[in-house]
Amino acid sequence: MSHFIYADHAATTAVSDTALQAMLPHFTTAYGNPSSLYRFAQEGKTDLERARAEIAACLNARPEEIYFTSGGTEADNWALRGVAELMALKGRKGGHIITSAIEHHAVLHTAQYLEKQGYEVTYLPVDGRGLVDPAALEGAIRPDTILISIMAANNEIGTIEPVAELGRIARAHKVLFHTDAVQAVGHIPVDVEAWNVDLLSLSAHKFRGPKGVGALYVKKPLRLPALIQGGGQEKGRRSGTENVPGAVGMAAALREAVDGLSRESPRLAALRDRLIDGLTGLPYTRLTGDPVNRLPGTASFVFEGVEGEALLLHLDARGICASSGSAIATSSMATEMIKGKTIAEAMTLTNAAVAEALDGLPAYKMHCSVLAEEAIKAALADYYRRQGREVPEALRLPCEDEEHGCCSCGH
Repeated sequence: MSHFIYADHAATTAVSDTALQAMLPHFTTAYGNPSSLYRFAQEGKTDLERARAEIAACLNARPEEIYFTSGGTEADNWALRGVAELMALKGRKGGHIITSAIEHHAVLHTAQYLEKQGYEVTYLPVDGRGLVDPAALEGAIRPDTILISIMAANNEIGTIEPVAELGRIARAHKVLFHTDAVQAVGHIPVDVEAWNVDLLSLSAHKFRGPKGVGALYVKKPLRLPALIQGGGQEKGRRSGTENVPGAVGMAAALREAVDGLSRESPRLAALRDRLIDGLTGLPYTRLTGDPVNRLPGTASFVFEGVEGEALLLHLDARGICASSGSAIATSSMATEMIKGKTIAEAMTLTNAAVAEALDGLPAYKMHCSVLAEEAIKAALADYYRRQGREVPEALRLPCEDEEHGCCSCGH
C-alpha cells in the first residue's frame, strides 16, 4: 500500500532514523558478543551499558536497576512471577495479588496462571472513565498481599491511571508495586521515584524503537529470581546473549522521545482533540476513557450499533489503519450498569447483559464481558468477606482448579 493513514501507534511504531542509525554498526561492524573478554567484544559491552544508563536517566532510575528483556510481555511476566517466586522462597507462597480488570493480557494471563499455582488475585473494576479508584485499591489490600500491578496508561482508551497515588498507597502498606508502563514511556513524563514504583515494564517499539527489546526496572535492593536460566547474563538475572543493537536503538529512541515531549505532546493532543470533536459530533458516537487525563496520541470511540470488525474493514479499504478493543469497554459498561443499584441487583449482572449493552461482541471478544462480570462479582464477594458475612452462592464463581481454588469463592 503506497498511501495510507496509520492510526495504530498504540500497537507499534516505525523505528526512528535516530534509532536506526544508532543500531546499524552493531549489525555490521561492532557485532561482537558483549560477554566475551576480548576488546572487540567489549566495545559492544560498553555500548550496552551506555544504553542502560541512558534509559535509566530517562526514567529517573539508576543504571543497575534496568534489566533488558525481549519486550513488555516478558517484563510483565517477570515482574509478577518473579515476585511470586521471591515471596515463596521467603515462606509466603500462595499470597494475594491485586491488579485491575483492564490490564494488558501480559498481566492478566500471568495473574490467571498464578491463580492456578495457589495465589489469590483480586481484579479491581474501573469506573466509566477507565480509572482505578485509589480507595478501592486500599480497601482490597490484605495482610497477605504480596504485589499490586496496575498499568500506567491503557492501551485501548488511553486513560492515565493515578499511578503516583496508587504507588503511595502500596508503599504505605509495604506492598510491592508494579506498573505496566508500556504505553506511557516515551509519551508522558515517567519518574519511577515520583511514581513510588518498585517495578516498571517498558517496550522499545512503542516509542519508535525496535521490536524484540524492552526492559524491567527493579528498584534496589529488590532482586527477583531469574525467569530465564542459562548463561547468567544481565547480572545473572536474565540469561541469553545480550541484544546490543536492540538496546542501543531503544536508548536512542527513548532519549529522542523524552527530549521531544514538550513539542510532540501538544501537537499530538491537538490532533487527538480535533478527531474527538469531529467524531463525537456524529449521531450515536461517544468517546471512551477519561476525557481529559489521557495519553496525548490516543482516542477511542464507541459507535452504537456498529460492529468493530466491520468498521475496521471499511477503514482499511480506504487506507486507514486502526484497531478496536473490548476489554475496557466491557469493564466500564459493567461499572456503569451497577451504579445506583442495590447489592442484590448488582449480583444479578451477567456477561450477556454487558455484551448486549454494548450492542453485541464478536465471539472472540466475549471473554472480555466474562472478565467484567467476574471483576464485579469478585469485588462484591470481597465486600461480604470484609463484613464477616458468608459470600452468597450467586457470587461464587466456578473454580477452575478445585485443589487451588479461585479468588472469588476462597475455596
